[in-house]
Amino acid sequence: TERRRAGRLEAAAGIGGRTARLENSDCESLDSSLSSEGGDAQEYLDEVSLPDFDLLNDPEDELLCANLMKLIQVTLNKAKLYSNRPSRLCMPNELITQVSKELLHLAYREPCGLRGALIDLCVEQGKACHSVEQIAVDPSLVPTFQLTLVLRLDSRLWPKIQGLFSSGSA
Repeated sequence: TERRRAGRLEAAAGIGGRTARLENSDCESLDSSLSSEGGDAQEYLDEVSLPDFDLLNDPEDELLCANLMKLIQVTLNKAKLYSNRPSRLCMPNELITQVSKELLHLAYREPCGLRGALIDLCVEQGKACHSVEQIAVDPSLVPTFQLTLVLRLDSRLWPKIQGLFSSGSA
């Protein structure tokens, strides 16, 4: 797996040269004295379409992403957006798939991949944005990048029963 990680990092950074291993970490960092012979690889990656990008995915990150999406769903189910009544937030399957692909795409060029992510999970309701949770994908690592995932509540799906859940006298 070390060779695969190094190859992934080299392709992500567009280098044809060397990687340096960090002490006490499974992650690899790029050596600051890298040659520029792999500049074409960077240009190629900038032009890679999303279907082609699927061929470059790391199976380890894919499994981690699936577990992360489950954690996000559990976190949303337990979210307390209203102090006077319980709430349960659910993500549609299409949105889960879309967010997963986007997370993998954004993490691809990071030195630790998805493991280095710190995710701020927020829910937008009206004009207010509520912070639900901050999730460190791998708490044993210092985050290498931070993402904010803002989910917007969609009340159009329940127009006929929307009045039943509004705060008012019964």
